[in-house]
Order: sequence, then C-alpha cells, then structure tokens
Amino acid sequence: MNLANFFSQYGLFLVLAVLLVFMVLSTRKRNKRMKEEQAKKATQTVPGAKVLLQGGLYGTIVEFDPENLDRPAKVEIAPGVVIEVHSQAILRIVDEEQGIPAAEEQTPLDEQAPLDERAKDIRIESAEETRARLEREADDKN
Repeated sequence: MNLANFFSQYGLFLVLAVLLVFMVLSTRKRNKRMKEEQAKKATQTVPGAKVLLQGGLYGTIVEFDPENLDRPAKVEIAPGVVIEVHSQAILRIVDEEQGIPAAEEQTPLDEQAPLDERAKDIRIESAEETRARLEREADDKN
C-alpha cells in the first residue's frame, strides 16, 4: 500500500481525529483557566470590595455568602442605597487604582481651566432634601 493510496482512503479520518484532539485540549485549557478565575474571584469577593455588576453598575459589596451562591448578594451602589443581586451578576472585582491616572498623567490644578462661576454655586442635595423639595412643589401646584 503506497502513501498516496493510504491518505486517499483515511486522510479525512486523520484530519477529523486531529481536530477532535485539538478541540478537547483547548476546551480543557479554557475550563482550567475559568476555574482559576472563579476561585480568584471567590477569594476577592468579600464585604467592602468594589465590584462591577453585569448591568454596568459599580458598587461595594455589603453582604456575600460564597458557600450559598443562590442567596442574593447585597451591593451598595450609592450611599444608603443597597440592592440585592444574584451572586453571578458580579462580573469582576474592581481594583482601586483602575481608572485613576498615574501621577505623571495628572495635570496640576493651576494648569487646569478655571471653573465657571455657576459651577461654584452647584450644591448636591440629599435624598431628604429632594423629597421635601418635591413635596413643596407638589403642594404649590395644588
């Protein structure tokens, strides 16, 4: 049996076998990497950690149970605003330095453009102040 005859009869099977072996090996490698990432995420997911949720919200973990993943995690997305999310909704842990420019990239305050005069008077009101203002406006309309 010559080589050309062998490949004409069994070449397709050899190609399929090589592809099957490649698929199995790449799947095992990807699964191993995913398990390592999940283990790392589980050790970093503690109360007080800053997280990014699947919906794009950033928050701080208030309560999380790594043993019971069906129990919702509590995440504070704003001061005093705590939401319950599924534990799998936590996409990743956010590093504190992520998004903060390095010291050499920051421009000194004296080189920045001066603030608009109106911007100095802007004040952020609390939730109670907002609620009271809305109630006064509703009473004024009646």
